[in-house]
Amino acid sequence: MIIYLITYSLSFIFSRLGWFLPSGLVLMAGALYLYWKDYRAFGNFIHLRGLFCLFFIGGQALSCLKLSHLQVTWSVITWLSFLAATLSFYFSFALARKWAGPPRQPHWIKKQARGGGPVIPWDRRQELRRYERTLFRAILALTLIASAAFFLEAAILGYIPLFIRNVPHAYSYFHISGVHYFTVSCVLVPSLSVLFFMARDTHHRGRFFAVLVLTLVSLAIPVLCVSRFQLIFAVGMAVFTFLSIKNKFSLRFLFLIAAIMLPAYVVLSIARSHSVEYLNGIFAMKNPAVPIWITQPYMYIAHNYDNFNCLVEQLPSHSLGLRMLFPVLALTGLKFIKPEWALLPIYVTKEELTTLTLIYDAYYDFGIPGVVVFCGVLGVVCALLVRGLERMKNPVGYVVYAQMAMYMALSFFAIWFSIPVTWFYFVVTGMVYVYVEYR
Repeated sequence: MIIYLITYSLSFIFSRLGWFLPSGLVLMAGALYLYWKDYRAFGNFIHLRGLFCLFFIGGQALSCLKLSHLQVTWSVITWLSFLAATLSFYFSFALARKWAGPPRQPHWIKKQARGGGPVIPWDRRQELRRYERTLFRAILALTLIASAAFFLEAAILGYIPLFIRNVPHAYSYFHISGVHYFTVSCVLVPSLSVLFFMARDTHHRGRFFAVLVLTLVSLAIPVLCVSRFQLIFAVGMAVFTFLSIKNKFSLRFLFLIAAIMLPAYVVLSIARSHSVEYLNGIFAMKNPAVPIWITQPYMYIAHNYDNFNCLVEQLPSHSLGLRMLFPVLALTGLKFIKPEWALLPIYVTKEELTTLTLIYDAYYDFGIPGVVVFCGVLGVVCALLVRGLERMKNPVGYVVYAQMAMYMALSFFAIWFSIPVTWFYFVVTGMVYVYVEYR
């Protein structure tokens, strides 16, 4: 942590001097160090604290490069907020893990060669097979529900976004309140399929091909919706589910995923009717020669921190909890009874760029104290999940862990815990967990 504080201080000083390149590079070094430190200690590629440090601080480092004309020098309060978020998460995680104590380690735990910590691959194949039929039923039910919800939306709205041309925001309008939650629940199917394929009995070929088809159907729904995020979320969560069990990382596996995802991303970008000229006009890069395949991910990562700075500088008063209570307002229908509670403005540098950081709503509600409390609670929850991973029994628990890992890896992108669909995913996963446990 001392090394991180040194790199953070240097990054702040360099930014104030206008030396943006060294400001970003030195902070990136701090992010990589914290991730490497947790990996070395625990031997876990997707350790939740390591992921948070790598992606939240790493995203901030990219933003410090200031490659777009839209990006400005941040206020001191912005710098203090990002620092408070990291310190609160890091130390609350450490304290919670220390308080919980080391778990009783079953005999199947293996030791990671490089790190000193335990790693739990699920090699108990015979025991995992007990869940094969139950997992199959859960996958079938989820896919049928998501498909029915998708076709219901398409029938009522009268179109499918993939087949609409010259409408850049067709997906944004493809939404029926309440129904869309069930449509996007398809993203949970690939993760459950990973569990099934690892549990399957080779004698049941029919179930194998059935799950393969159901998985393809669940991945087709985001494609038909032209939702790049839902597709990335579904595949990323499946990868994290696999890594949480096996904890093996292969470059060939990474290249295979990239070979599948990159063409899909390009096709969906074209289908969204977002031309290169349109995107370059929005992103306003200082160097217009930077290719769009670099510019677009950079802005989706880096600009969110500038939106947070915009919030800090323009917010007239804190909302005292209304922003983070939005999932309750949405899922209970209170937003229709009290719409003024749900229609709080967001402060962004450009109306087309509305992605936000994980701590945006925490600051919106209570300022820096809100950021400290929010990240402290999140650190405790993540510590308990990491500890639970070390003695997992119910296989669906790996999906819960993978879901939280995705939120940590995308901590630069959205206010995950203020979005109703996040809690809907947790509820659905919890129901599958209970069903598998009961059966």
